[in-house]
Amino acid sequence: MRIAEVSKQYDISADTLRYYERIGLLPRVHRNASGVRDYDETDLARVKFIKCMRGANVSIEALIEYMQLFAEGDATLAARKAILEEQRDLVRERIAEMQAGLDRLDYKIAHYEDLIVEAEKSMQK
Repeated sequence: MRIAEVSKQYDISADTLRYYERIGLLPRVHRNASGVRDYDETDLARVKFIKCMRGANVSIEALIEYMQLFAEGDATLAARKAILEEQRDLVRERIAEMQAGLDRLDYKIAHYEDLIVEAEKSMQK
């Protein structure tokens, strides 16, 4: 699959895909005889993984470390698991912070709804 197709399928710019390759998140993508990147299923699985992890706000640095360990093989299983656990804990913290913000918004909206009802009652008098 060409870079434009991958870009469209995963909603990631071609520049971002090239950047991921340049910094080592993606290994060098095979190129066809014309020199055009030709993403295979393994590359696509990695793009999907990276997109998911970035969507969870996992840092580029943590992903680079994870992918480097992944390339080293099964001897790094425990280290990779530790990275994922650390990132999961950070995501849980962000979720808790966001939930607190959402709860506060819900509270304020309910308060305004009460004020609007009261204002409407006083206008009818």
